[in-house]
Amino acid sequence: MPDPEPPSSSEPSATRNLPVPIPRRSEGAPAHAENWFTRALRTIFRWKSSTFRADLSDVLENGAGETGFSPTESAMLKNILGLRERRVLDVMVPRADIIGVQRDIALGELMKVFESAGHSRLVVYDETLDDAVGMVHIRDLVAFMTVRASVSGNSNRRRKKPLPAGLDLKTVNLSMPLSATKIVREILYAPPSMSVLDLLAKMQTTRIHLALVVDEYGGADGVVSIEDIVEQIVGEIADEHDQDTPPGVVHQSDGSFLADARASLEDVTSIVGGEFDVGDVAQEVDTLAGYVAARIGRVPVRGELVPGPGPFELEILDADPRRVKKLRIYRGLDKQNGSRHVTRRQVGPTPAPSSKSPSALPMSGEEANRSSDTGPSKSARQP
Repeated sequence: MPDPEPPSSSEPSATRNLPVPIPRRSEGAPAHAENWFTRALRTIFRWKSSTFRADLSDVLENGAGETGFSPTESAMLKNILGLRERRVLDVMVPRADIIGVQRDIALGELMKVFESAGHSRLVVYDETLDDAVGMVHIRDLVAFMTVRASVSGNSNRRRKKPLPAGLDLKTVNLSMPLSATKIVREILYAPPSMSVLDLLAKMQTTRIHLALVVDEYGGADGVVSIEDIVEQIVGEIADEHDQDTPPGVVHQSDGSFLADARASLEDVTSIVGGEFDVGDVAQEVDTLAGYVAARIGRVPVRGELVPGPGPFELEILDADPRRVKKLRIYRGLDKQNGSRHVTRRQVGPTPAPSSKSPSALPMSGEEANRSSDTGPSKSARQP
């Protein structure tokens, strides 16, 4: 096996007696740069080397444009690294937004609730949400009704006019209470302080993808689905049932523009003006929220000011830990005229936007009442 280090020269050297510098990973040296001698010294003197997790986090935070990751990949990796700090309380749908049904609700009424709620799962309770007994899935309801409506092949063929698909929906008793159908499934229970990763593991183990968040007294605080957790990594997931409210950009009397973060860059440019030109970023980014997130490499907080293209500045009016919702666009002229009267926090050093920026940074499941920066608004979303 070849020596990992080349043989040293036998000639005397002026630097021969100088201390050997020990490269530190935290100073930017890659893992493979440490030779056997360095590793031996670390072992002997018990010098602590930064972990791979810390190195990766540092690179993602400070090495914009030099990591080899696309902005979208970087954002997802950041979200993954930050997931262990998230608690159930951070991702749950609050109690006020939970849509549940009583265990004795009639099947006909249950169908109406599913239709209006637009969810695939509903919490089932006895008297109140504090007395939850499980959940009902729309697939189980459809399967139950299909079995009840099925007509045997022979009976269907003897009919003068055979039933389509052999189903006679008139035979389904829509006044039957849900409790009599035996289709109510178990639900998980989780405290607000529980780690999101622990809850995810529990969901995977039990194959129960909905959890009721309960406080120390057993009262319901909220609900979490597996999709809520996945969205912490990949961002908002909008499906074909989410109502699409066209995002808008409105010109204000002070010269600024009030904008929905989901507004497309094309629409923003057409309304604000040609000076709002994001350049090549538009090839990867579709929305205003995507541009803001790519511009600073993270999800901004409410009140931050983000440098925009050209003379523009973007003020974050509404945001949560995963997404930007609303913002205001200012021209440089607006600032000179003193149209802004509120002191706001300025964003720190901002990397130049990459030509390969993401559509929107993942920011954060079927989920209730959450707006999306890349998808349609959700008026009451949960599983």
